[in-house]
Amino acid sequence: MAKIAFVGLGVMGYPMAGHLKGKGNHDVTVYNRTPARAADWVREYGGRSAASPRDAARDADFVFSCVGNDDDVRAVACGENGALEGMKQGAIYVDHTTASAGVARELDARARARGLGFLDAPVSGGQSGAQNGQLGIMVGGEPATFARARPVLDLYAKSCVLIGPAGSGQLTKMVNQICVAGILQGLAEGLNFGRRAGLDMDKVLSVIGKGAAASWQMDNRWQTMLEGKFDFGFAVDWMRKDLAICLGEAKTNGARLPVTALLDQFYAQVQARGGGRWDTSSLINLLARD
Repeated sequence: MAKIAFVGLGVMGYPMAGHLKGKGNHDVTVYNRTPARAADWVREYGGRSAASPRDAARDADFVFSCVGNDDDVRAVACGENGALEGMKQGAIYVDHTTASAGVARELDARARARGLGFLDAPVSGGQSGAQNGQLGIMVGGEPATFARARPVLDLYAKSCVLIGPAGSGQLTKMVNQICVAGILQGLAEGLNFGRRAGLDMDKVLSVIGKGAAASWQMDNRWQTMLEGKFDFGFAVDWMRKDLAICLGEAKTNGARLPVTALLDQFYAQVQARGGGRWDTSSLINLLARD
C-alpha cells in the first residue's frame, strides 16, 4: 500500500483517484480547488482531503495531478502551497494534465532539483475510460521512475507506455489529438454525405465499420452524430485548448499542420453556435445546417 496524493478531481481525476483507493487500496489524500468536490470524493471512496496541494503531498510516495492547462499545473505544483514543496525526497510526481511539453520539462527540472522523480503522463480514453479504468497513458520521463510508478498507473490503464524523456508524453498526446480531430472531420463528412444521398446508414456502417474506415470514433459516435446528440463526451472547449498546444508546438518544431489549423477554425464555429461544451463529434453540426 502506497501513500498517494491526487490533485484535481474533475471528470477524469475523480474516477482515477477512486481507482487508486478502491482497486489499489492505497492511502489516498485528495485536493480540489472546490472543496465540496473533494468532500464528495471522500464520502464516496474514503481517504482524506487536504486544504492545499502541499498538504496533500506531505509524506506521499506518489503525487498525481490532473488539472486544466499549463497555468493550472504550475499553480498546483509550484509555489509556497504547491505539491512539490510538500513532497519528500525520492517521491514521484505524475502529471496527467494535457499540457505543453515545455511545462513538462520545466516540472522535470524542478523535481530533479529537489531529489524527486517526475513523469508527464497525459491520458486518452475520455470520461468513460477513466470511470472504467481503461485509459491509454502516454508517458515521458526516466525509465527507473516509470518502473516504480507503473504498478500504480496500471490501476486505471488499458495501455501504459514510456515514450521517451520528459515532454514525450505530452508530445504523444498532441499526435493523438491531431489524429482524432482529423478522423472526426472525415467521419462527419462521410455520414453527412451518405445521409444526403438517401442511404440506409445503419446498413452503410455495418459494412464500412468492418473495413479500412473503422475507428473508435466511428464505433462510438456515428449514431449520435446522425441524431445530433452532443451533450456528452470530450468538450469542444477542451479540444480547442489541446489544438492550440499542438499548433504552438508545430511552430517550434517546424511541422506543417494545415488540416489541424482548419479544424481548429471549424471548432471555433461550433463554439460560436453555443457548442463549447458539446462533444467533439459535433463537427457534423456545421455540415448538417449549411
